[in-house]
Amino acid sequence: MNILLVEDDPSIALVITAALEAEGMTVTECDSIAERDRLIAGQSFDAMVTDVMLTDGDGIETIGTVRAAAPDMPIIILSAQNTLDTAVRASDTGAFEYFPKPFDIDELARTVRQAVGQSSARRSSDGDAPEAGLPLVGRSAAMQAVYRMITRVLRNDLTVLVLGESGTGKELVAEAIHELGHRKTGPFVAVNTAAIPADLIESELFGHEKGAFTGAVARHAGKFEQANGGTLFLDEIGDMPLDAQTRLLRALQSGRIRRVGGREEIAVDVRIIAATNRDLEPMIAAGTFREDLYYRLNVVPITLPPLRERRDDIPALARHFLQLAAGEGLPRHSLGEDAAALLARQPWRGNVRELRNFIYRVALLVREERIEAETLAPLLIPIEREGEGEIAGSLEHAVDHWLVTHRPAPGTVYDAALAAFERPLFIAALRQTQGNQLRAAQLLGINRNTLRKRLTDLAIDPGEGLR
Repeated sequence: MNILLVEDDPSIALVITAALEAEGMTVTECDSIAERDRLIAGQSFDAMVTDVMLTDGDGIETIGTVRAAAPDMPIIILSAQNTLDTAVRASDTGAFEYFPKPFDIDELARTVRQAVGQSSARRSSDGDAPEAGLPLVGRSAAMQAVYRMITRVLRNDLTVLVLGESGTGKELVAEAIHELGHRKTGPFVAVNTAAIPADLIESELFGHEKGAFTGAVARHAGKFEQANGGTLFLDEIGDMPLDAQTRLLRALQSGRIRRVGGREEIAVDVRIIAATNRDLEPMIAAGTFREDLYYRLNVVPITLPPLRERRDDIPALARHFLQLAAGEGLPRHSLGEDAAALLARQPWRGNVRELRNFIYRVALLVREERIEAETLAPLLIPIEREGEGEIAGSLEHAVDHWLVTHRPAPGTVYDAALAAFERPLFIAALRQTQGNQLRAAQLLGINRNTLRKRLTDLAIDPGEGLR
């Protein structure tokens, strides 16, 4: 197998070459578009592995030249520009696979071998240029996995099940699949299935005829008909009533619906994307979610990470939301680096939705054009919640708030922080033991004499905990 490697980073090229040669492949290296085109014109290759940003231009933009010279050669694209836009651009070229940097070298080698073996089945380039205003933001490794899954379903109608906590952006994934896929000219219809009463599910999803029931004063087209030719997004599918699940399954299996009160079956052409924040497998075991519906929906699962698992994306998300807020008429702001770092350390239990709402609130309330940490700190008021994770998050917030508001001098932070923490801790211990110093020392796990000394140093009245 003869592989063409187009990579301008010598260290990366060295690693890739060694891995491919270990698999028995012959590797020809170059670092520019011009040299790439010269090599392809002079000899044939079984596959090409190429970076995006090369010494003389964009490797994706010039893929057309490669296709014209070697239409049957599979292409694998590497990129450090780890955005949804880049992933979509790579997919639009008909590339066999796209790898964001850093990547697993063993996986890359396996993919190259697969590409050579399956070259006859590679995808053709039939996509349009990527659209601006893509809804998903983030370059973390967790989001790269999401982008790659999205690109794999753009040119087919496989059913997608989007999983993730509340507020992670599941509907945005559905919108991206629709807007970037081949159904983008059709309608996108979203419906919260949990909000539909069981006795109205058929009417809402499948429509009804005039006179079908009390209040049916006219024919009504349901969500399936409204989405015909496009995408139907079934949100909160895990909360759908069991009876309604049966009716939905029947429609998905047959591809046909019947309006309530109607006699005619209507064929519908819709792509189904479902989403839930629930763990469906235990629900199946408990009998609250149909197993056959689960397998009907879970053809291609896409799991959205919670914001706490992609903290590196928080500054970019915050700046993105500031731009959106300005576009909606709120004052325009920029975000300082210390403020961005402070936001990245927050728990954001409500995920991206909570962050968005907070940024909009900041955009409304803050008068300064540039938002700094000391401006944000008073707005990041901890909310009392139950659970160890929440307490830890609140404590983390308290430390951040203390650092911003007190600004201890360099070299004194540790001692100052310990002193600031000790005082309320000792007062709490005295309160818990009704002012008994011996019991308080035992509670804290320190010597009684040590406790007495620290109470004196911190100017704490032993009776303070009783007040």
